[in-house]
Amino acid sequence: MTETETRQTNEIIWREDLYPRFEPDPARIQQYAEVLELLPPIEINQHNELVDGYHRWTAYRKEEQETIPVIVTQTANDVELDRLMAKRNADFGIQLKPEEKKRKAKQWFINLGTDEQQIADDLAVTPRTVSRWLADKKRDLKAERDRQIAEMWLACHTEEEIAGTVDVGQSTVNDLVQKLPESDTWQKAVVFSEYQEPKWKPPIYNIWTFQHKTNHVSHFGNSEQGIVDTLLYLYTEPFDIVVDPFAGGGATIDICKKRLRRYWVSDRKPIVEREREIREWDILEGPPPILDKRRGPTALLYLDPPYWKQAEGKYSEDPQDLANMELDEFYEVLTGFIRACAERMYPGTRIAMLMQPTQWNAPNREEIDHVMDIIQLLPDLRVERRRSCPYPTQQYNPQQVNWSKENKTDLTLTRELITWRIE
Repeated sequence: MTETETRQTNEIIWREDLYPRFEPDPARIQQYAEVLELLPPIEINQHNELVDGYHRWTAYRKEEQETIPVIVTQTANDVELDRLMAKRNADFGIQLKPEEKKRKAKQWFINLGTDEQQIADDLAVTPRTVSRWLADKKRDLKAERDRQIAEMWLACHTEEEIAGTVDVGQSTVNDLVQKLPESDTWQKAVVFSEYQEPKWKPPIYNIWTFQHKTNHVSHFGNSEQGIVDTLLYLYTEPFDIVVDPFAGGGATIDICKKRLRRYWVSDRKPIVEREREIREWDILEGPPPILDKRRGPTALLYLDPPYWKQAEGKYSEDPQDLANMELDEFYEVLTGFIRACAERMYPGTRIAMLMQPTQWNAPNREEIDHVMDIIQLLPDLRVERRRSCPYPTQQYNPQQVNWSKENKTDLTLTRELITWRIE
């Protein structure tokens, strides 16, 4: 029986170039994070490279656990490590999807010269299945390359970055990108990108309510996906660029993929389960680099920043965190960022900001209307619309309700969504 050992969590190495699971499951990571003590140890090799247990390891990182239980298996080389990873997934893990197995079979066959019987054994499929997968390998490998290029382009990577990742010439990337909007792949998604699905209802009034949470990942301060979706409907078209520097749990990514909007999302501290998709960027560094007119117009800049003291200490203890600043500094940093971004955006594009007044955490419980204050601090920006976005469920406990009754004052339950139009 293999003995369980302990390693520093940050010493574990995930070989992204070899690991067969290309799309982590954020919801499963969150579930694992809630029951760490019940999870079996992860499996690593002698170099601390992860063999099995990506979701468990990420759950430990999410909970900021310094150590993690491991079992160690010796591997001779990268090929053996790669095969062992795939075999563990086939035997014990969340089964690889057929398309993932298919991609892995082609990768081993083309790049490593692995025979079909060995591929079949490692992926727990029949040799006949492997033969079918490899029949049109060149055509399919090109399609896989094109898919990766398209996804990276949708995530606003530069053509140079894409070319380096997929190992092709930049001219190849440019040719494909130019043809993407008319490609069969994208045209299949046109129903959703143009809001033609039967259940979609356009906004009629300036009060936007969402009865059911649509986000797949729960994260403090995470935007309701329905708000972002409605903004995309009003202010963007397919393949427009959307920027979100407070990405939270990644709701903007999910809805932009569905609606075929290009997206550039970042956060001061991306959550570990989406760190491959959310860039690390602090607004104290200035406007995101995507806001460069040489890279084309950004149709929508969406801001859902920390609501000042309501989020104090929720993200970090760093005094440079927006939620931990004094009110004057909070306003100075946020309005300075908005102003700098506006200077880099094209006329006719929008900046939208979601914000709730601070009441319960404010001095003397007196409501601080952040939206009104920020509007007054940005007199040169044209306010196009103010909308109300009430929370779907009540946010206050009985103690707070009793305080409201005793002091004959109501409790703030809504957020405001303000939209500026760039002139």
